[in-house]
Amino acid sequence: MDKKMTSGEIAKRAGVSQKAVRLYDEKGLLKPAEYSDGNYRLYDQGSLQILEKIVALKQIGFSLEEIRDNITSGEASDIEGALRMQLAAMEEKRDQITKVIDVIQRTLERDAGSLDWDDVAGIVQSIHLDQRADKFHLDSVKHQISDEDWYTKIFRSLDLQPDSRVLDLGCGFAKLWRNNWSEIPEGMQISAYDVHGSWADNFAEFLEENKAGLPSGVKIDLEFADLEEEATWKKIGKSKKFDRIVAHYLSYELKDPDALVAAASGVLAKDGFFSYNGPNVSSWGLFFMDAANEMGIAAPFMQELLVDQQKKKEACETMLLKHFKRIEVVSVRNDFRYTDAEELLAKMKDVFQNQEKFFNKNQDKILSFFREKIEKDGEVRVAFEAKFSHCYLH
Repeated sequence: MDKKMTSGEIAKRAGVSQKAVRLYDEKGLLKPAEYSDGNYRLYDQGSLQILEKIVALKQIGFSLEEIRDNITSGEASDIEGALRMQLAAMEEKRDQITKVIDVIQRTLERDAGSLDWDDVAGIVQSIHLDQRADKFHLDSVKHQISDEDWYTKIFRSLDLQPDSRVLDLGCGFAKLWRNNWSEIPEGMQISAYDVHGSWADNFAEFLEENKAGLPSGVKIDLEFADLEEEATWKKIGKSKKFDRIVAHYLSYELKDPDALVAAASGVLAKDGFFSYNGPNVSSWGLFFMDAANEMGIAAPFMQELLVDQQKKKEACETMLLKHFKRIEVVSVRNDFRYTDAEELLAKMKDVFQNQEKFFNKNQDKILSFFREKIEKDGEVRVAFEAKFSHCYLH
């Protein structure tokens, strides 16, 4: 008969704390083999193998709920699928870290000896904004129901045509182009603009290494310039008019969005359109507010945030109509599937930031609510819509 181990002994064998063993018990991942006469938990060799599996899976980034729901079933197909999903998520995280390293290194190489804190603040702001866009894309890759990439959906919404001219304002990491490299219409000319210290530095390398793989006649010119400087627009204005002008995920970092929109309207071709996504009412905010109401939790800050977003959205629409005759709002939809209550809580905290008191008070109730839904339905689905304003001169 196998010698039984106490919680302290099995924890030592696996290299974890007794607190971790108790947590795994509470989560339903590691149950005692039996109890002693004094009602102490006792574990056997099979328990140790399960604990070692939990430790290994946590090391490669799985949440406890993912381990419980998907891994402990032992089905090879489930394990393979979960590992592939985790691999994609970890590769995205690795890429994010690499990008930050690249930005810092390039800035030091370019401006060594002449940096000041304003430069550093600008770099941090660029990284923060690009990271938030990338964070959304990572979330999309991990949880989306559709097999089609988010940036492919946006790419298709632009109805790009062969031999057309495109101006990409604030291209950043340029997933709009990277993720659709072979699908760019033949003969298209793309002028992309951004500042040094953003992910555009990385796109410059990617472009040099991969331009030979572009479809026939496609040309992408990447320029590093400040889009809020008059000199930049004088240079852009010397070109022919553009059939599409793209300004996505840019409005939040502009000091004067109205000035950029006015300048863009001046270089737009007669039959082209300007694609802009400014402030909007968050689909996630609406989802979590409905959930809070269903839970019976008072959260007035949620309504306040959504009202503020609606006001900013209306102000943006008014601003766009100063420069364009007609606006068509195009919705790009991406439905998400969640099977982990803790990930939903993390998303909720990201949507409603600086609400520590609220979450400290209600976290257990929120987790319980989402766990019950996941247990009942197998998942929680969230319908997400991003709205892009296609602005026309006529």
